[in-house]
Amino acid sequence: MATNEPLQTLRLDAPRLDRQVCFAMYAASRAATAAYRPMLDGLGLTYPQYLVMLVLWEDQPRSVRELGAELGLDSGTLSPLLKRLESLGFVERRRSAADERRVEVFLTDAGAALSARATGIPQQLADAAGLSAAELDQLRETLSRLTAALQSGR
Repeated sequence: MATNEPLQTLRLDAPRLDRQVCFAMYAASRAATAAYRPMLDGLGLTYPQYLVMLVLWEDQPRSVRELGAELGLDSGTLSPLLKRLESLGFVERRRSAADERRVEVFLTDAGAALSARATGIPQQLADAAGLSAAELDQLRETLSRLTAALQSGR
């Protein structure tokens, strides 16, 4: 099949890489993560660390369990992220006084202050993608609906 054939004539079930939603999402995720890298380097954060900080900037303290649930990360992945953020001086982990089994994560003053430096990152991504904020919002909504639909089908 010719590669310049109009997309509407291609069969949706054709086993072609360029017709797979999974590959488009994978490629977009890799490209977005790469675009974030130089933006986050200025903050001293990796992309996964940035995600943890975004959750904490919204509301803190959060338990390790709550962070893991919100980010879709298990404790084996989240614990090293938190340890590194703690060593950078951005977060502090403390056992809950009410329940010793619960570990809560708090922002330090430095971690809270980092939020102000991160405010321009969404616009920088929009600029790098050549998309308006509204277009990125629409894309995020579509991906959120897709995620919710696929997770509910489990």
